[in-house]
Amino acid sequence: MKNRVLVTGGAGFIGSHICEMYIEEGYEVLCVDNLSSGKVDNICLLLAEERFTFVEADIKDSAKMMAIFESFRPNIINHHAAQKSVVSSIEDPIYDLNINLGGLLVLLRCIQKFPIEKFIYVSSGGALSKVIEGTEKSKESDTPQLLSPYAITKYAGEKYLDIYASTYGFEYTVLRYANIYGPRQIPDGECGVVPIFVNNILANKPSVLMTYADMPKGCTRDYVYVGDVVEANRLVSEKAVNTVLNIGTGDEIAILDIYNTILDVFEKKCYDYGGRATCRRC
Repeated sequence: MKNRVLVTGGAGFIGSHICEMYIEEGYEVLCVDNLSSGKVDNICLLLAEERFTFVEADIKDSAKMMAIFESFRPNIINHHAAQKSVVSSIEDPIYDLNINLGGLLVLLRCIQKFPIEKFIYVSSGGALSKVIEGTEKSKESDTPQLLSPYAITKYAGEKYLDIYASTYGFEYTVLRYANIYGPRQIPDGECGVVPIFVNNILANKPSVLMTYADMPKGCTRDYVYVGDVVEANRLVSEKAVNTVLNIGTGDEIAILDIYNTILDVFEKKCYDYGGRATCRRC
């Protein structure tokens, strides 16, 4: 039997894929999710696995999380549970703080009593990136510019983890994700552009794309397939690196190019929505 891993947010888009990977690799997995955005449907096939357990719980519930640690005694924590919206963090910064930092501190408090070997912490590549001007490119050495409550709580979480890892003798890896896409992604928020476009195209509805003088194809992002993210989690579960890793492709892709690619895949045209063109290639 391999290690016992506790996956927070394990019923979510990315977390459910992470749980599947751990089961395939022979781990014993306990998935914790409060189902605020995760779905039991995402892990329904895993529920029949002997080495998989699902517990509906909120990571902010200190007593319940302590009981989970005492019962399961994980060797590895893979922390995907989070409030992930930049906009929501501005509208309700206390909620963002309670989940992204308060929830993490509950886990770290549990570790003080029930030691672990490795901690994988999911942070944000986009929110913690430097503001880019002109033709300037992002670099690994850039200092994050904390422009939202979400960015602040995620960055603070990285620093708390570093301190606790040193104090309590466990290894860690921080994974700063770029924009992840793939099966089970929810079509909402700033990150859900791919499923939003797919749903609109299948429903024969237009998609509104914001363009600017200096960005005629809309905003650009680094899009990473969820399977590549899963592989990164697998590798750092085997060998933690005790530092921050950016998980991305390094390729800058415009939103309009994403939209046009999806149109081509579904062999759809982007005109004839009430006589209004919906992209610049029309």
